[in-house]
Amino acid sequence: MTERFSGPFVAMFEALRMAPTFARGRRDARAGHVRNLSISSSLVIAQVRGPDDARPFRARIAVRAFGAAEWARVEAALATQARYTADLLAGRMPPGIETVFQAEGLTLLPLSLDEVALDCTCERWPMPCVHLAATCYALAESFETDPFGVFAWRGRSREELLTQLTELRVPAAETPSAPPPADATLGDFADFWGAPGGDPAPPLGAARPDLLLDQLDAPPLRYAGRTLPEILRPAYLVLPPEPAQHEDPAP
Repeated sequence: MTERFSGPFVAMFEALRMAPTFARGRRDARAGHVRNLSISSSLVIAQVRGPDDARPFRARIAVRAFGAAEWARVEAALATQARYTADLLAGRMPPGIETVFQAEGLTLLPLSLDEVALDCTCERWPMPCVHLAATCYALAESFETDPFGVFAWRGRSREELLTQLTELRVPAAETPSAPPPADATLGDFADFWGAPGGDPAPPLGAARPDLLLDQLDAPPLRYAGRTLPEILRPAYLVLPPEPAQHEDPAP
């Protein structure tokens, strides 16, 4: 990310005509006096201990996080341009991304003091104090190192943003419907209705004479270990098959 992106954010504070405060804050930030900078949804917190401080102070800068519906609109707009997704996946802030937010009536970075809330445990006046000034510069520098920090500040983590953009750019593949089964051939039916032991099946449309034995419950009678249907089946199989019945054609 370039200074051009975070520049307006810093300029918002510098416009307060507190040059000495921000000059010292810039110096302290560059000297590494801003520690434990953390960015979460709507809130930035840092521990700042300048060279003249006996102890560190906690500085906080809060901003409104975007709602789910606002993020959904922004992500849908970002997904329409492959270059935005490509740059973000590569860890770069896409040039011109501000215009996407502006089209939705939003700004990625706060550009007015009305959009932020400031607080520091030093309780010095006027605000922003030198600790907040240092935090402002350190925050802008962090955005240049990791552009996803600004998205997190507005309520979207890196993982959430990239997941949403990837899903929008690559729709779920439609599961192809299974091809309809091939029509069964006469041979298939013949195999299915074939008589036990490989006996040839009766012609299609004719009733097999031993089917009756399979439809009735076998009586509890056995001879030489064989059930009654097993004994009777050979006799039934030698009977001629019953011709198929056809409905009389309509007059």
